[in-house]
Amino acid sequence: MEKYQILYQLSPGALGVNLVVEELATEAKLVIKQVECLDEHHTNEALEELRPLLKLQHAHISLYQELFITWNSEVSSLSLCLVMEYSQGSLQMVIQSKREEKTEMDPKWMQEILGQMLDALEYLHQLSIIHRNLKPSNISLVSKNHCKLQDLSSNAMMTHRAKWNVRAEEDPFQKSWMAPEALDFTFSQMSDVWSLGCIMLDMASCSFLNATEAMYLRKSLRQNSGSLKAILKTMEEKHIPDVETFSSLLPLMLQINPLDRITIKAVVRMTFVSGSFKSSCVAMTLHQQVVPEIITNILLEGNVTSILEAMENFPSRPEVQLKAMKRLLQIPEDQLGLPWPKGLVEVVVTAMKLHERILDLQLCACSLLLRILSHVLVQDAEAQVPWDISIICSLLSIMRSHSDSEQLITQGYSLLTIISSQVQVSEELQKAGLFELILEHLYRFSKDRDICFSALGLLWSLLVDAVIVNKDPVVKIPALVIQVLDTHPTDAEIAEAGCAVFWLLSLLGCMSEWQFEKVVELLLQSIRLSQERVLLVNNAYRGLASLAKVSELAAFRVVMPQDGGSGLTLLQETYQLYKDDPEVVENLCMLLAHLSSYKEILPELESSGIRALVREIQGRFTSSLELVSYAEKASLSLEAALHSSQERKLCGAAVREEAAAPKVPFLPEGRPHLP
Repeated sequence: MEKYQILYQLSPGALGVNLVVEELATEAKLVIKQVECLDEHHTNEALEELRPLLKLQHAHISLYQELFITWNSEVSSLSLCLVMEYSQGSLQMVIQSKREEKTEMDPKWMQEILGQMLDALEYLHQLSIIHRNLKPSNISLVSKNHCKLQDLSSNAMMTHRAKWNVRAEEDPFQKSWMAPEALDFTFSQMSDVWSLGCIMLDMASCSFLNATEAMYLRKSLRQNSGSLKAILKTMEEKHIPDVETFSSLLPLMLQINPLDRITIKAVVRMTFVSGSFKSSCVAMTLHQQVVPEIITNILLEGNVTSILEAMENFPSRPEVQLKAMKRLLQIPEDQLGLPWPKGLVEVVVTAMKLHERILDLQLCACSLLLRILSHVLVQDAEAQVPWDISIICSLLSIMRSHSDSEQLITQGYSLLTIISSQVQVSEELQKAGLFELILEHLYRFSKDRDICFSALGLLWSLLVDAVIVNKDPVVKIPALVIQVLDTHPTDAEIAEAGCAVFWLLSLLGCMSEWQFEKVVELLLQSIRLSQERVLLVNNAYRGLASLAKVSELAAFRVVMPQDGGSGLTLLQETYQLYKDDPEVVENLCMLLAHLSSYKEILPELESSGIRALVREIQGRFTSSLELVSYAEKASLSLEAALHSSQERKLCGAAVREEAAAPKVPFLPEGRPHLP
């Protein structure tokens, strides 16, 4: 728990205490569920059951980020802690709001959210995972149209009979969504079907049933199916949207005997395949037969046009999409019809959206897009990338779904860097949470060289000429960039990207004063590491100049670094290497101009020979206005300091001479006294 700071406690759940915490390293808000266990055996049993949940990858499942055990000395008991995402909104809040307003849910919104729940549940059931604790409060809303199932439980935790009995007495609502057999601690996939049926009933009846009435209805269904018939009849009389689908579906989901209930796959068929429901995320591929391999091979033997036609004709077949993209990767670039093969990008992106959780397909799609974009931009740097914000948001969602795939994260960042450099989407990307995603990845994968390099490159692309929508995540970036450069001290490419980000952060005022010294140290270290990289050199000196401009301490650390050596000696070495490069020399002069504005630093500049260096620069460069201006400012400060020093020396000499001269005594009347 030392990694987290507790902010406040939520209402207790059926299994334990829910704490809202802040992760100290990233300042991310999370929820920790503390479940008190019977003994060490019970704790380990639950822990082993929950470990596979850490590997889940789905856009509509809130993942556990960490599991650990703590000891509570006050009550002498073990607690299992489950760290999960924090979300302010939930389906329960929406249902309650509609109850208070006595209004129906928007049918299109309800179908979209239901589709996401079904897609997530089927994914779990395919992996033989049961949710066990499905209810509206455990369906978080991360945005208006994006839900996630959360608080997945284990058999070991859900069969703690004493805890359930206490919670049921404290809050009768807690167990009202549970299937009849679950009350006897028997869970199966059919238990989730029952719970989902109760949720659907809540969504459909919220305009005319209050919370208490809905609770008693759910409880009554466990003994008597007649109450369901009555409520369905009321829904028909009130012309509730989609009542026909609910009337045929809910009786099959809410069968008292679990063996009589339909599966989640059957629910999808009745609603989204055979029925009229529409949802952008329901993976239809899982409910259709696979296209025979011989047919796939024939379809993909032709040219680019025929391959695209096959992809368009079979959008829901992942095996067709994957083979098609692999085939496109093998086709020589001169046969792809570049710069933009008609519909290619759109078809590939559609496949990525439809098959979000198939990692191999996503990796192949990203490789294909990177190949196309890189080739096109090499041929024509002004070429326009055919992207919009919905496509970019889908790419972010895919990266979140496969949060442990280092290869996909790297490819995704490379794509986003190209897109953001071509299209003005920085503000939209910020609103979509890209900065937060980068922070998470830099923290989790600080030792992964490729992720760090691609993330730093993307940060540069986002920050340059950007309008910062929300400064909160941006001010957390310097600490993680410091960590990355410390972790990869000999990597010149990482250093180059890090220097660029440091410079932009200093310009934006998104760096804390206590970080200045460390950043100066890293910038100087980067220059020493690879002084032959002109881009690194330029950005490092720009960053040093920006920090020296606002902080005397930073300026002092440039002149006298804590790790020894001299920043001024390094600057003179850089000048000798790049004395014919006006851009580098201008950045050196900009730094010297800011350093020379501090009186305490001027003697060090003078003793290091900087005045002579500035004179040489003034003599060699006369046409660059910015360069001349910086050099003149530094020169004037150094000359003024020199004159001041000379005057002080003359005054000192005069004082010493006067002090050494013999004193002639005077009489009180003012006449000299002669011996």
